[in-house]
Formats: sequence, structure tokens, C-alpha cells
Amino acid sequence: MLNKEPNRIYAAIVGLIVLAYGILLSLAGGWLIFKGGTLYYLAAGLGTVLSGVLVARRRRLGLLVYLGVVLLTLVWAIRETGIDLWLTLPRVAAPLVAGLFAWSPWWFARRARSSGDHGPSHKAAAIAGGVVAILGIGGFAVTNHTAKADATVSQGAAMPGDAAQWLHYGNDLGASRFSPADQITAANVDGLEVAWVMRMGALRHLKQGNLPALETTPLKVGSTLYACTPESTVIAVDAATGKERWRHDPRPDMTGIGTITCRGVAYHAAPAAAECRQRIIAPVVDGKLVAIDAQSGASCRSFGTNGTIDLREGLGEVLPGYYSLTSPPTIVNGVIVVGGAIKDNASVDEPSGVIRGYDAVTGALRWAWDPAAAPDAPPAAAGQIHTRGAPNAWGVASGDAALGLVYVGMGNATPDFFGGLKDDNKARYASSVTALDVATGRPRWSFQTVHRDVWDYDVAAQASLVDLDTPKGKVPALIQATKSGQLFVLDRRTGEPLTPVDMRTTPRGAVPGEILAPAQPFATTLPSLVPPDLSEASMWGLTPFDQVWCRARFLETRYEGMFTPPSVQGTLFYPSSVGGVNWGGVAIDPERQLMFVNVNRIAQIWTLVPHSQKDQAIAQGSKKKQPLQEQGYYQEQAGTPYGVALEMFLSPLGIPCTPPPWGVLEAFDLKHKTRLWSRPLGGTRDQSPLGIDVALGTPNFGGSLATRGGLTFIGAAAENRVRAFDSQTGALKWQADVPAGPQATPMTYVENERQYVVFAAGGSAMLGTAQGDYLIAFALPQKR
Repeated sequence: MLNKEPNRIYAAIVGLIVLAYGILLSLAGGWLIFKGGTLYYLAAGLGTVLSGVLVARRRRLGLLVYLGVVLLTLVWAIRETGIDLWLTLPRVAAPLVAGLFAWSPWWFARRARSSGDHGPSHKAAAIAGGVVAILGIGGFAVTNHTAKADATVSQGAAMPGDAAQWLHYGNDLGASRFSPADQITAANVDGLEVAWVMRMGALRHLKQGNLPALETTPLKVGSTLYACTPESTVIAVDAATGKERWRHDPRPDMTGIGTITCRGVAYHAAPAAAECRQRIIAPVVDGKLVAIDAQSGASCRSFGTNGTIDLREGLGEVLPGYYSLTSPPTIVNGVIVVGGAIKDNASVDEPSGVIRGYDAVTGALRWAWDPAAAPDAPPAAAGQIHTRGAPNAWGVASGDAALGLVYVGMGNATPDFFGGLKDDNKARYASSVTALDVATGRPRWSFQTVHRDVWDYDVAAQASLVDLDTPKGKVPALIQATKSGQLFVLDRRTGEPLTPVDMRTTPRGAVPGEILAPAQPFATTLPSLVPPDLSEASMWGLTPFDQVWCRARFLETRYEGMFTPPSVQGTLFYPSSVGGVNWGGVAIDPERQLMFVNVNRIAQIWTLVPHSQKDQAIAQGSKKKQPLQEQGYYQEQAGTPYGVALEMFLSPLGIPCTPPPWGVLEAFDLKHKTRLWSRPLGGTRDQSPLGIDVALGTPNFGGSLATRGGLTFIGAAAENRVRAFDSQTGALKWQADVPAGPQATPMTYVENERQYVVFAAGGSAMLGTAQGDYLIAFALPQKR
């Protein structure tokens, strides 16, 4: 029984605080009702106001009133969310904490009577304990093992066999990201230690305004690793010790380029060449290709012009930063196939996204495919300027040497968010995976993943090739993951879907002059990566106030599900242009017929801005500091009726308004077309001001690696950690801290009968992770 009257002054203070909280909640709830939202926050706020008044007057009825608020909250939360922990918990946490606080005068009064304590001692500890207990429900961060980056190992001869090498960006031309190395297994992975650490010397020459991202996946050829820095410096590293063998700095001009990165290099053996019989073909961020002797690091002077091909030739005017190279080329049957990255949303008059094939020995141009040329157009003549604003391919291509095909993931014709000025030629191959004949450069087939794309759902992920088991035997397949969360499974010989694809009508009502497709393709057989459609009830937030803000912002925007067209009102895009699946792609275990894919689940708001309102939009953007933006808040889209303003859909606390997990790693059984498991990818430790570590999943860049040892390795998440999961069960088997964000795809190899797993840890300015320049190799302890 609470039969002891509480301290008058303390009760008044507590009551006034509860009253103030209730008033603020009532005002927020009234504002939300004005926007068309739920009545709950106003009702809860008014109940809290009444409770605060009664508590201040030391009336026990105030506790009963607040109990009614808590019960109302529980009923409302369960009605909105069902029994979903991460949706329900934030709705009930703050009211429960406020209830404990409102009860504290009577608790302390009772404690004083029983113990002789005459004041509200330890109240802060009691309240803080309640907060931690509530917010800790369901949150966890399991650390199986943490390694320290200080060990090295001895050098020795390479072990023969595929497990010893990593010859392509995805290990093989088909981008399986699978290694037959099996020394490290689920049974012993918790014994991994740091074998060596290599400082790449990156970030030394960065200019103000560039966004650095160390996203390299090294190759291993013989006993040497080959990796590149964001500034396009190529470094050769001893595979056993991490010691530098040579470096080649092409000294690019980085003026005006947003993201400075290099995701990897390509390798080619040319035994008949006069020089550089083993050569590295490397992208340079300012739009060049260089050939480097793999043994010495010297330029291959007989390649191109003194070892360099300038890809800006044939593009017409190229303003600083409008054309760059961030991904490695793909070499199939002696032909280097390369695209390029075009600046997003600047103008309709930007350089062409032409795809070109070059001789891997001489650097001579073999062919050029202009994806915006008319179907019956003759091959491009020497010196011809390719179609301005044609769709580009900025990611990594895959190849099938036996079929003589290279599979190119296409982007959009510029700009992204208004397509009314794009003719059929510019729209034909946009956001597609297209198979080019590597000998001629002509398309054999093309599958468009989004029709008339105005959502920036370009095909960023490298297509992965696998021979699938079917009732009719093995079928050569291609799996294309997309930013929209689709997983298309195609016959890689013909482009025909191997699993059903439905055409579904999508939202209409575009701005004047826009051209929308009447329907969009949806893959239907594999479980979808697309999260459920959003609603006001699915909005998230840690406190009632950011919940109200997110709900109100949701109600202000236009949202009718995926493929809602851009608008002057502001359109919510979910999945966002970050993905779904971005350039990290998928990993495939062909022996177990399993696929692993990391997915983003965050939203953006894009607002079309008439050019007459440009100054206001720029002024508004100057007040916003938002992550995951390369080009800035306002983007010009010159030549169209509208610029575009971008904001991530975040609460005032900087937390996504969409429900967690915000990043997941998922596994699929390709034979039975089922989802095996799904796990949140990443925790909050490195993004939380208090270092609280909860496995909510985070946005992620980079991909995964699968091994015959039954493990899936990944970094990617917006934190300074790398992990290994059991490929069959999804159980977390190992994780280790690294000194910077590991936003890259790992690789593995065997050297001296020892398996190494290598991560690049350099951070991502777009994700806001710690910056660095580390290559880190993990291995099991050496036997003594």
C-alpha cells in the first residue's frame, strides 16, 4: 500500500515534468491529426497532462490515470503492429519510463518510511536503470571473438589449385564470389587472428569536396595480391606477409568528382606479348585505363598510348567530374570491356555512357556499343562522338568465355528523375542487364529490370552466373539482383526468365511531360527482397516525438507503394536508390546451390523543384546534413523542367523513419527456391553516441564471400566490424573489430597451406564510417 504521502516539493517537480511532457505530446498529437494521422498521441498527451496535474497535487489518482495511458498505449501499439518487437518496443518504452518517473514520489516515500531515508536518494539511478532495462529488450550484440591487428606470418610457396588464387573481381568471370578453400570452417572460425595488416597510404592526396571510399577487392595471382586505393594507386602486396612489393600511381585529376573510389583491378596473361606478359589493367578515377607489368609495377608502354587509354576520347565535351571510372573492367577472350560512371542528375547534355571493347595486349579499340544509338545504326566510326546522355554502365560486368558473352548492368540516361525528354533509343537499354557479343560488341539479348526508370534503380550489382539444378538437369543461369529488391533468374544464353516474371500495373499521375511505363516487371518465384509497403502505422522512432515527426512527414509525401513517380509534392522511394541491392551483388555457393545477398531497407524523399524555386531549395539544403548523398541535396537536371532535391527519410535524431532492420543478410536455397534465413546486418555501436550496441541492421555497401568451408564472410555494414556466418543456418560464428569501416567485398586464398581472408577497411564518407587505409588479412594460428 502507498499510504505514505510523498515529499511535497519533489512531487510538485515530478508532476510539473510529467505535465510538460504531456503538453508537448498533446501539441505534437494535435499537429499529427491536422496532417491526417492517428488520434493516439493527442489522447495519450491529454491523459499525461491530467496525470501530471494530479501527481503534482500528490493525488494517487494520477497514477491510475497514467496506468490508463499505458494500457491505451499497449492496446494501440499491438493493434498497429501486431507482435513485432522492433515496432512495438519504441511505442511503449517512453510511456513506461514516464510512468516509472511519475510513480517515483510514492516509491521514495515508501522507501523512506521503511528505511529511514528522508529524501529521494538514488532516483537518477533508478530511472536510468528503468530506461536501460526497457530499451535493452530484444537488443543484443554477440561478440564471439575480437582480433587485434598486430600479427605477421612468414613467406613461402603458393599452394596449387583454385583455392590458392583469386583471379577476377568476383573470383571467377561469373562472379560467384565463392572459394573452394575449406581450411576455415564453422568449427574453427572463432580461432581466426590477424595474420598481417597493410597500410595502403590512401587518402594522402584527397582534395576538399571528394568523398573517399576504400572499396577494393584485391586479386591474388601467384603469391601476390593486387589492390587499388581510392585515388587509383595500384599496390602489389606479398600474399603471405602483407609487405608491399611495388606501387603504381597514375596521378589522376580528381577535380569535381564526387565519390573517389576504386573497387578493383583486372588481370590478363599475355604470354605472346613482347612486354608485360602478366599485366594488371586498372581503372583510373578520372576516366582512363592503364596497363601495368604485374611483376615490376612499370607501365606497359606498348599498350594504348604509353600504357594508357583515355576513355574520354569520343565523348565530346567532358566537364570536370562528369565522367569517371570506379569499377574494374572485365576481360573476356582477350577483350577488355569497360563502361564508365556519369555524373548523376546534372544535365541532359552529359557524356555518353558508351561501352567499349579494347584489345587486352595492344589497347587498340575493337568495338564501341552506343546504347542510345538506333537499332539499325552502323558501328561507330573512328573519331565519332557517341550519343550524349546515353545510358552508362558504372558497375562490374560478368562474362561467359564459352558463350563469348559479357553481361553488362546498365544505368539510366541522364538525368534520373525526369524521363519526358528521353526518346525510345535512350530508354531501350536503361536499367537492364544486357549480353554483348565480346567479339563484336553487339547485343545478343537484353532484359530490362525497370521500364522507363525515373527512380534511379539502375543495375548496380554485378550479375552472377551459376549452373542451376533443375528437373531437366543443369541449366546455365544468370541471377541479377537489383536496387528495387528484385531477383531475376535468366537463361544466360538467351535472356529468357527461368522463373516467372509478372507485369504489374504501377502508380500513375506523373508531372506534366513525364513518360511512365504502364507496368513494371516483378520476379515471383524466389522470395522477394522487397520489404512490405509502408504506412503511417509502420513509421518508427525512438521517442514519441520523432515518431510523430516521421508520421507527419510520411503523410506529407506522395507514396502509393514502390514505383510511385517523382512529384513536386515530394515522393517517398522505398526501397531507395541506395537499394535494395547495390554494387555488392550476391555470392553463390554453387556446390550447395545457395545464394547470399545483403540488402538495404531505408527510404528517401525526392522532390521535383521547378527551376524558378532553385534558390529556395539550395538554401533549404544548406541547413541539412544528410548521409548517403554523393551529389548533394539539390541537383540541377539542367535541360528538364525540374531540378530535384534529395533527403534521406530520417527523424530529427538522424535515425531512419522506416522500421528496422535497416540492413539484412539473407540466404536462399536456389534448388528449392526458398529463403533459408535472414539476419540483421550490423549493430548500432559505432553510430550511437553512447556506444549502445543493438543488432538493428545498418545501411551497407559491399558484398559477401562464400567458401567451401560452409561460411559466409562479410563486412559492408556501417560499423567497424567484419563477420562470418554459418552458410547453412545463418548463425553468427565470428566477428572482429577493424580500425575503419569495411565497406568492400572480402576475398580469400590459400598461401603456404594457410587460408587467409582479406578485408579492405577504409570507411565510407557516404555511410559516415571511420576512415582509414587498411588491408587486413585474417587466418587461423600457425601450427608450431
